[in-house]
Amino acid sequence: MAMAIGTEIERLFSLDGRIALVTGSAQGLGLVMARSLARCGAKVHLNGRDASRLAEVRDRLAGEGLAVGIAPFDVLDRDAGVAAVDKIVATDGRLDILINNAGPRLRRSIDDIDADGFAMMMDAHVAAPFRLARAAAESMKPGGWGRIVMLSSAAAVRGAKGDAAYTAAKGGVTALTRALAAEYGSFGITCNALIPGRFQTESNANSTRGAGGVLGRSGDPDEIAGAAIFLCSPAASFVTASTVTVDGGVSNCF
Repeated sequence: MAMAIGTEIERLFSLDGRIALVTGSAQGLGLVMARSLARCGAKVHLNGRDASRLAEVRDRLAGEGLAVGIAPFDVLDRDAGVAAVDKIVATDGRLDILINNAGPRLRRSIDDIDADGFAMMMDAHVAAPFRLARAAAESMKPGGWGRIVMLSSAAAVRGAKGDAAYTAAKGGVTALTRALAAEYGSFGITCNALIPGRFQTESNANSTRGAGGVLGRSGDPDEIAGAAIFLCSPAASFVTASTVTVDGGVSNCF
């Protein structure tokens, strides 16, 4: 019985044979999520703007016995992302999983944000994930199975000084998540959002803002892995249009 139960649990969280793309995955949470999907059996395409750096990360993960490819492009390039999805589909036959992780931060007061800066934030966090999700969904539809995961933020529901553009963009991500879920649900494609808190990543090395929560600490990057695997796995087959918060209680406890 124990073996049967163990086998069923493994099946629920197995990604064997799945093809995935994780944007912004040369480092930080993106890399952790990409590695985790690969450890569960997926072939994962890493994304970033620096092809040589991606190649180094790919080789390191391949040394761990993981199936990894690279898809170097800037998410702000309106054509390059769609072309990369098309290339993955042409090479691997399809794309099953998309994690829209890439996105910059613009910590400026409202008076210091110009129109171009605001537009860039909306493009990076909302328009680019929209373009990639639409392209990925075209590959997912014929198979009746797909997983799209968006990276939102507690900023989507909690305002803060000096962060207006990012707050607005992440609010758009959360709304877009629900819209994609409604649009693609009949094709067997789920779309959910992760809301990470303060993690000990390279980009947060010099910042303590937002750390703590009821656990009294920042998160270890590996602590995002379980939520990402769950949302991409068969275990989450009836979960869509949802947000999963992984922030140590910052968003919901005082």
